[in-house]
Amino acid sequence: MPILSTTDLNVSRLCLGGNVFGWTADEDQSFAVLDAYTAAGGNFLDTADVYSAWAEGNSGGESETIIGRWLAKRDRDQIVVATKVGMLAGFNNQKRDTIRTSAERSLKRLGIDHIDLYYNHLDDQNTPLEETLAAYDQLVKDGKVRYIAASNFSAERLAKALEIQEREGFAKFVALQPEYNLVSRDRFEGGLQDVVAKNNLATVPYWSLAKGFLTGKYRPGVEVRSARATAASKYLDEHGLQVLEVLDELAETHETTVAAVALAWLAQQPTVAAPIASARTLEQLNDLTPVLDLELTQAEVDRLSAI
Repeated sequence: MPILSTTDLNVSRLCLGGNVFGWTADEDQSFAVLDAYTAAGGNFLDTADVYSAWAEGNSGGESETIIGRWLAKRDRDQIVVATKVGMLAGFNNQKRDTIRTSAERSLKRLGIDHIDLYYNHLDDQNTPLEETLAAYDQLVKDGKVRYIAASNFSAERLAKALEIQEREGFAKFVALQPEYNLVSRDRFEGGLQDVVAKNNLATVPYWSLAKGFLTGKYRPGVEVRSARATAASKYLDEHGLQVLEVLDELAETHETTVAAVALAWLAQQPTVAAPIASARTLEQLNDLTPVLDLELTQAEVDRLSAI
């Protein structure tokens, strides 16, 4: 397993997203997916305090609670747990007290005494970065959090945060979680990727499968019943179809799934440690887990990149 950036966290090549737990996957379904993921060799879980507040009847924390109940009967030390703060209503900022309180609540829901990787979920430009970063630093000093990371930062703001952390002697970000996939590359490639590389951060992309589009199930004239169907279908244009055509060919060559090839391309990009992808069923998970062992040739990676 690769080591995440400058940390001592050994993480699997696929990070399992927990956004569906408590939303489209109930507790039993979630447990089944988690068991199968770890049985396949996965050890890296991603969740957030806001998951899944958007679902009817939910208020946030449902995913963390399910993961916590699952962890209670497993070897916690074998699992790398990542969660986030900053998007839950009432806690949607990066103020010191919000970070502290949210971390305690996440720890309680997860049933653990420390968070392995704690993300600043959304850059809060209304709170001084010094206040925000000092709060994360204190969590690390207190042993509540092992490492901290950023999500949804611009290149400029990420560079500024890293500069402050260096100047003040604060715990430094070790990773960035941006939107990044084969059909959505502009937000990361370029300035943001340069800051990540220059500072030896790891990249842990979300929406790695473009909200499901890169699983290959979205095709012209095919109706997909999914909570994400509308969002995924927006990629069904000329560019998206060209990507699918090459993914189909490479999946056949490697006798694997379209999703696994798309994830492998991402996993083999500079700075990327582990793409995040979620599954609400075992069938969906089985499309993802081949990436744990799949290596594309450089020519295949380049061919996909050139589209």
